[in-house]
Amino acid sequence: MAVIEIKKIQKSFGSLEVLKSIDFSVNQGEVVCLIGASGSGKSTLLRCINLLETPDGGEIIVHGEDVTKIKNANSYRSKVGMVFQSFNLFNNMTVLKNCIVAQMKVLKRSEDEAEEKALYYLRKVGMEAFANAPSITLSGGQKQRVAIARALCMDPEVLLFDEPTSALDPEMVQEVLNVMKDLANEGLTMIIVTHEMGFAKDVADKVVFMDQGVIVEQGSPEEIFNHPKQERTRAFLSRIINN
Repeated sequence: MAVIEIKKIQKSFGSLEVLKSIDFSVNQGEVVCLIGASGSGKSTLLRCINLLETPDGGEIIVHGEDVTKIKNANSYRSKVGMVFQSFNLFNNMTVLKNCIVAQMKVLKRSEDEAEEKALYYLRKVGMEAFANAPSITLSGGQKQRVAIARALCMDPEVLLFDEPTSALDPEMVQEVLNVMKDLANEGLTMIIVTHEMGFAKDVADKVVFMDQGVIVEQGSPEEIFNHPKQERTRAFLSRIINN
């Protein structure tokens, strides 16, 4: 069953057409990896799905409703969480506080309830011991794991990841990818913009290759990585894999 259906989504910034009539769907429990060169429109597509950007045309259907028309984006965003490449934690708060503030504000949970939920997810990502640490003192990999816990605290139906490892030192990349693998194994629906081809190969149910604002090809990791149909896909993969 499709959780999200993207229909003919278009987005321009001035005269630059970034998304050109994008169509694809994401099913319950599916992990979809968006791959492609920088500037191909992947992050803009993710930001449109989360309504951080307003599409110029097309529909985003969630539970039968076109969410581009809704008035209150906050309640929608609590169900479609996002993890950014730059973590976006509140530096003036502890790890725990980062994880409870949106729960109380958006979901109207009590502080005790929010704290219990936060500690559960911090434990899940291996960060419970840092609950009272100021978030500014953490390493990049630790910050990203807290950002994932914070997103999970909202009980999202879908979690969007925008290049979650691109701002990390190489030795910290694996710790974040391991957390994401665990979430995939638990059946969380995820859309992931990534340059980590090995991860996409291992974890994705579907791989979507974008280039210059269009979806060139989509299919299983086996189809995309081992038997790409399009010349543009083959050229991109040979460039990435040979680097």
